[in-house]
Amino acid sequence: MRQLAIALVHYPILARDQSTITTAITNLDIHDIARSAFTYNVNRYYIVHPVAAQRELAQRVKEHWTNGSGARRIPDRKPPMEALRVVESLQAAQTDFEGCETWVTSAQPFVDSVDHGQAAEFLQEDGPPVLLVLGTGWGLAPEVTEAAALRLAPIESARSDGYNHLSVRAAAAIFLDRLVLPRRRAEIAPG
Repeated sequence: MRQLAIALVHYPILARDQSTITTAITNLDIHDIARSAFTYNVNRYYIVHPVAAQRELAQRVKEHWTNGSGARRIPDRKPPMEALRVVESLQAAQTDFEGCETWVTSAQPFVDSVDHGQAAEFLQEDGPPVLLVLGTGWGLAPEVTEAAALRLAPIESARSDGYNHLSVRAAAAIFLDRLVLPRRRAEIAPG
């Protein structure tokens, strides 16, 4: 399997009106996605934010869980948080995860979306490391999605009205499960 990393991007992000904005870091996204990433053997987890004060906040949260009282009280959170890297841009994450291919996600379908099963097969093949990019707000800006090597199909709603507004934490866990363990799930499925 190729190496895999996740980047949670806060800029450039779309607002509801489709303008480009910067979103704020959410504390729960930091450690919940880190725990999911560690569970699925992801190499690195990047928080991408252009504002220094927001990056400092993420670093303080990381420090709490790796060296602070959180590490002493709940030591199971330390290893996932050690894989966290806080960077100022997606390009910085791409440079750090040397030679990576960028895959993007969205709640909206792309014209050339790749389904999760096919993407899981690609991940099992030889190739460059994969940086799975997740957006906040109303999704990644077009300059990010258009530059990606692969655009994943959205997670579909089970509702008849198509409601699809998962938290990025939930979406990250679902994407990881579908990409990293599809064969294992098939092996343990009843029937």
